[in-house]
Amino acid sequence: MKDLRIKDVKRNSPVTIKVDGNQLTAYPGETLLAAMIANGLRVQKESPVLQEKRGGLCGMGVCYECLVTVNGRPNIRACMCEVEAGMEVST
Repeated sequence: MKDLRIKDVKRNSPVTIKVDGNQLTAYPGETLLAAMIANGLRVQKESPVLQEKRGGLCGMGVCYECLVTVNGRPNIRACMCEVEAGMEVST
């Protein structure tokens, strides 16, 4: 996947996370949503009634459109969750 991050920003050493079984590069201090978007993943869930694809809208914990499962814990807002090395995420 193409990295969509701004190249001139200095970052710490990257960590690896798994999203739906795929390894992604993330950086300490990033939210899970930011890491997913930077790796080209824009869909985090489907709507419960119409099964429409949904992704982070507000980026600040208000809309709940970025809910994912993190390390077996469901309904985590990706925009409010800081990445950690080795975390496993299901959309």
